[in-house]
Amino acid sequence: MSLKAGTITDGVVVNITKFGAFVEVDGKTGLVHISEVADNYVKDIREHLKEQDKVKVKVLSVDDNGKISLSIKQASTPKKSSRPVEIDWKKNNKNAGKNNGGDFEDILSKFLKESEERFQDLKKHQDFKGRGNKKNSLTR
Repeated sequence: MSLKAGTITDGVVVNITKFGAFVEVDGKTGLVHISEVADNYVKDIREHLKEQDKVKVKVLSVDDNGKISLSIKQASTPKKSSRPVEIDWKKNNKNAGKNNGGDFEDILSKFLKESEERFQDLKKHQDFKGRGNKKNSLTR
């Protein structure tokens, strides 16, 4: 059997390194990078695999030099639908049907008023705090 990208087949783990596992597939050896072992973060690959384990792998690529990239994670994960999610905007929009234009302006003016009040309070607090520190530093 010729190995092609996208093929899912069985293999045997022949060697484990800190960056991945070498898996023998159809008489050839390919690498499963540590990031392709499991869906979650893998700190120590030996917690997931050991030598002579039989694993199902997906061939990611075979380059011109014969290097084979494999994935255990993609072989076991069912392929997600490429169909876009449909959203009912009218259902999710609480203000649906209000086209008088006044709502946005009202919200914006309220936001500006509140932010200006907060800014003034912050400025007063910083001025008060700044004066207090000057007095304390002079008395020391």
